[in-house]
Amino acid sequence: MKLKSKLKSKSNSEITIPSFGIWCFDRLRITFLPFGILELLLLKKFYTMRFIIILCSIFLLFSCEKKTEIEFNSVKITPVFIDSLSIRAIQPLDENRVWFAADKGKVGLIDGDTPKLAVIKYGDSLLHFRSIAINKEAVFVLSIANPAVLYKIGFNGSEATNIEEVYNEKGENVFYDSMKFWNENDGIAIGDPVENCMSIIITRDGGNTWEKLFCEILPKVEKGEAAFAASNSNIAVFGNHAWVATGGKKSRVMHTADKGKTWEIFDTPIVQGKAMTGIYSIDFLDEKNGIIFGGDWDDKSFNEGNKAITKNGGKTWKLIANGKEPGYRSSVKYVPGTQGQGIVAVGSPGISFSGDGGKSWKELSKEGFFAIEFVNDSIAFASGNNRISRLVFGK
Repeated sequence: MKLKSKLKSKSNSEITIPSFGIWCFDRLRITFLPFGILELLLLKKFYTMRFIIILCSIFLLFSCEKKTEIEFNSVKITPVFIDSLSIRAIQPLDENRVWFAADKGKVGLIDGDTPKLAVIKYGDSLLHFRSIAINKEAVFVLSIANPAVLYKIGFNGSEATNIEEVYNEKGENVFYDSMKFWNENDGIAIGDPVENCMSIIITRDGGNTWEKLFCEILPKVEKGEAAFAASNSNIAVFGNHAWVATGGKKSRVMHTADKGKTWEIFDTPIVQGKAMTGIYSIDFLDEKNGIIFGGDWDDKSFNEGNKAITKNGGKTWKLIANGKEPGYRSSVKYVPGTQGQGIVAVGSPGISFSGDGGKSWKELSKEGFFAIEFVNDSIAFASGNNRISRLVFGK
């Protein structure tokens, strides 16, 4: 059936237009395109545009998936502080300044070539510190064992101004492992279980007061599950998220998406089952992508089930470079500005580097450290037995 429509001209006369084609009006001409020709033109344009869109989508997909590999082939290690201490907690301020907390009650700021040191006593005892964190107004150090004492050290940008005790916990099984701040006000510290959950304390007021979370809101731990105070790095934070790595008889990752108000826990494929096996360090690039590293402290060359990555915020973990070097490491960090491709892991056996997101690794040095913290994409500080060093990575 043929349909017709009518169009009025300027003179109010009617023009009959057959609707099985299209009339194209412009200022100079009127052109009629029958459906056969029109369909061919439209189909050609449609499939051309569709082909272009598909090509662009494929290009974008591979552009996003394929990231540039990073190359570090050397590391220059320069000691900046030497003392008879075990230093497992460091916090850089810039390329020349780094705070540290160590055993024998000693904490301090290494300012270029100048160490500014203090010894903290609790009664007649020298406390041993393995946790440190900073915000814009203060430095916080937390001791291990019983009692656990957390100090706030006022800092004006160049000098410590005062020190005050802001948290104290006594108990036979008290042992705190690490500490981090989400922002200027909200911070978290974690420790081994004293009941049937990990010990977690939270501040919401910039570190002036701290409160311990009740086990009712935390995941239950299994027998022999705890955490390692090896490098102040078994907590990772990003945005409102925090991840806590456990180890020992069971090695899992706890997660909060709301700065400690609610929690969940996920299994990992990391080696576990003994007192010194499990995750020693965790780091996150963003709220989805993270890495865990550890192994067996009693068998440091063992390299199976000691490193894994997640791409879904810690819900599942996939082993990387399994059965390949390196073995045990106590601290792992993403290299800033490398989109998760550059990773450095340190431990007492040496310094290892991956430039492809953890798929393959190379040894950069046999010099051992406990902890590493980056300042930028090529400079970091590392601490270990008796020293803090400045590390400069080179291509």
